Amino acid sequence: MAFPKIPARYAGLVLPFLLSIFMTCVISGVSTVLALKLSLEALLAWPVAWASSWLIGFPTLLVVLPFVRRLTAAIVAPATHR
Repeated sequence: MAFPKIPARYAGLVLPFLLSIFMTCVISGVSTVLALKLSLEALLAWPVAWASSWLIGFPTLLVVLPFVRRLTAAIVAPATHR
């Protein structure tokens, strides 16, 4: 089952959008369990923690990602083609 793809011009938004979803999900889950232990309370608190983390994480990625790309290019040697 194929679905229509988003045009390539939106890749600069799709990448941080998806990355922010996955990263904030994992980090908020770990933080919630560390704070509240593995419990029903943690399970109920996690969605609120994730949502608030994502609201901060996505805009932060939009701002920081261009800087991180430049910094990466400055410290990583370019790939050599054989």
